[in-house]
Amino acid sequence: MTSPPSTDSDLDLPVEEFRALAHEVADWTADYLGGVGSLPVLPSVQPGDIRSTLSSAPPVKGESLTQALKDFQDVIVPGLTHWNHPSFFGYFAMTGSGPGILGEMLAAALNVNAMVWRSSPSGTELEELVADWLRQLIGLPDSFDGVINDTASSSTLHAIAAAREMAYPDLRNEGMFQQTRGRIYASEEAHSSIEKAALTLGFGKSGYQKIQTDEQLSMCVPTLRSVIQEDIISGLKPVAVVATLGTTSTTAIDPVRRVAELAKEFGLWLHVDAAYGGPAAIVPELRELFNGWEAADSIVVNPHKWLFTPVDCSLLYCRRPEVLIRAFSVIPEYLKTPEKEVGRNLMDYGVALGRRFRALKLWFVLRYFGQQGIVDRLRSHVALARELANWVDAAPEWKRVAPAPLSLVAFRFISEKLNDLALDDANHRIMERVNGSGEAFLTHTVVNGRICLRVSIANLKTTKTHVRRTWELLQQAAASEVGLDG
Repeated sequence: MTSPPSTDSDLDLPVEEFRALAHEVADWTADYLGGVGSLPVLPSVQPGDIRSTLSSAPPVKGESLTQALKDFQDVIVPGLTHWNHPSFFGYFAMTGSGPGILGEMLAAALNVNAMVWRSSPSGTELEELVADWLRQLIGLPDSFDGVINDTASSSTLHAIAAAREMAYPDLRNEGMFQQTRGRIYASEEAHSSIEKAALTLGFGKSGYQKIQTDEQLSMCVPTLRSVIQEDIISGLKPVAVVATLGTTSTTAIDPVRRVAELAKEFGLWLHVDAAYGGPAAIVPELRELFNGWEAADSIVVNPHKWLFTPVDCSLLYCRRPEVLIRAFSVIPEYLKTPEKEVGRNLMDYGVALGRRFRALKLWFVLRYFGQQGIVDRLRSHVALARELANWVDAAPEWKRVAPAPLSLVAFRFISEKLNDLALDDANHRIMERVNGSGEAFLTHTVVNGRICLRVSIANLKTTKTHVRRTWELLQQAAASEVGLDG
């Protein structure tokens, strides 16, 4: 029988050994951040390659972390898609900035759980503070109360749950099964998390209605009105409408003021998905894109997308937080504390009981960059996107498929030599050729039924040189599709 550890130092990594390894990790991290631009953005691996290289069984006896760090560098890092690379242009590009990484390191060391105020007074109150700081920066009125979740999918789920709570006051006791069938509305360009929330909350696929978009790929408000009126006549219950400010495929902007007027007229909860686009409201000349969002009931903004904060960090703002609390609050005896009436219990604002100290990294980011630093950097990203859009517009065999109001450009290779289906395949091949180069990474989407490519610009180290080189790679790949590459 194995004897238990004899001293406290045997129970965990000894402090001095931790110190040495922490210095090694810090040095590696600094080198990585300084040199990530020289690495291939997309790894040359196939599914199963990483796992097959590592041990299939856990160790019986503990191993040296020196060996674990070596395996990390030799096996894990070569198998990474580098989201922190300046030529990562896929999905929604982002940056895990230095200040945010330092905040994340400290949060991991503290390992607090801010479920109730008593379990982490600083964690709770710093979350209140940074949520309010960001609210001020993006220009929302102080009637909005903010909490931090992991991702926009969770924030949206919580917002729709609050909408359900408003629409069905007796649902908390009776459940969904005896209720009038409800409907959630969003544009056909809305994020899939809206539909996932509707499914999770019991509305079913038939309870989620996609609304067609106009030529700008924005929600068509007259169509929304017609659908709501038809649903009411049919005996359905309109519950919520989601307006998107920066759609995933093209960053289209829904007419949120007009949607808000319609939501008020029919008594719907208005949720605004500004997960990607929200930080742009910090930039004075972009603020007008968000006119009307102050009338929303809830808004989601993700600092981990375009505000330099490491994944994960999603802010949910709610104008009626008491409804959010009513939808989720369940307090067992062991979590009752004397501070309940004066201190906030963050567990009451969503599904999660355990809550990481996410506020710390966002606090570091906001303090380091400040309002002006953020404005300068976001403005630079938008300028780079507009320059790329101009290059696309000037190229005869390329077509921009949507406006580019923020820092993403969506476009498509075109050619008279190929029909639409052949062009879809060609655009896929162009993307794979660029990604296969290791120099840049981008992703695709479908707009108006056709495959197109997306370049998302949001990394702090991305420069015109990176964007220009990616455009050159795209042109070279396109030339090969029509036999012009020699």
